[in-house]
Amino acid sequence: MKSKDSPTSSLAYEDADFLASDDARPLRIIAEYLDPLRRFRRERVHDTIVFFGSARLAEEGPLGRFYAEARELARLLTLWSMSLPSHLHRLVICSGGGGGIMEAANRGASDAGGRSIGLNIGLPHEQRANPYVTRELAFKFRYFFMRKLWFSHLARALVVFPGGFGTLDELTEVLTLAQTHKLARKVPVILYGPDYWNEIINFEALVRHGMISRDDLQLFEFADDPAAAFKLLQKRVDIGTDETTPAFARSRCGE
Repeated sequence: MKSKDSPTSSLAYEDADFLASDDARPLRIIAEYLDPLRRFRRERVHDTIVFFGSARLAEEGPLGRFYAEARELARLLTLWSMSLPSHLHRLVICSGGGGGIMEAANRGASDAGGRSIGLNIGLPHEQRANPYVTRELAFKFRYFFMRKLWFSHLARALVVFPGGFGTLDELTEVLTLAQTHKLARKVPVILYGPDYWNEIINFEALVRHGMISRDDLQLFEFADDPAAAFKLLQKRVDIGTDETTPAFARSRCGE
């Protein structure tokens, strides 16, 4: 007969204390790869156009024009993506899921009647998800590096609005992948707001000091209004015929 004091056991993957422990960190990391993979397949998301930019650029703030222009560009891109002859969801707008430019991008997609992705992240001062992200495509990450993997994994293009440390981190990550030829496809990068970017990053000084080559300046282009940025992206984005979902930007090996 079983004693009242007999120990009980539970499955490890149902043990909340274990899953939150240091020992289970690899499981949490893998989960932040496998869960988005499963959901993108289920929702038939093929590829994305990623918007980066500051959460501090409010619609009514001194730099509010960037909010309005990010919203309009996302609207134009979503209308274009919805016109593509595919049963898949192509060139879906993807942001970090928070406020500012991220909200503007998701809102523009919503204006066009399209879907959009939000790759949010848990922070000490909670970053609240914006209400314009498609519910089925709203994610929350614990690890920055897994979040950045999903930004680059599906991206066909990147639009970078003015931002701070986070935006610079995300921008330079993608430029490094492009510079080192780690991605098997080209990912066009549009720096939106040339006056801002040329003040924040002295690209010519990087060339002059030998930190980058002059050819590296071809890794990005500038735009300063939604129509011009839209035309650039239409010209630069490789639509391709691959029907795999999701359509990963695969790494080059042995080259």
